Amino acid sequence: MRPKIKRHICPDHWPKFSLFKPNGMPASELTKVKIENDEFEAVRLVDIEGLSQQDAALQMQISRQTFANILKAARKKITSALVNGEALVLR
Repeated sequence: MRPKIKRHICPDHWPKFSLFKPNGMPASELTKVKIENDEFEAVRLVDIEGLSQQDAALQMQISRQTFANILKAARKKITSALVNGEALVLR
């Protein structure tokens, strides 16, 4: 397995909260889905900042293909949490 290339992540936009969960359910009873820092940053850059994947990849200092893979994994985790009532844990 190849070593992970360091990704540039802007700490100014990291959320104030580290856990999002469905109402009325104790976190201890929920399956937890962990969103990595680079996954959060990828979603933020494309879906909130409106950058293209190419521009977002340049900002994170990674290839566009690596960025696309990170974004796909993040969106799958977020969708799974929403559809299945799981807790999202931000690392």
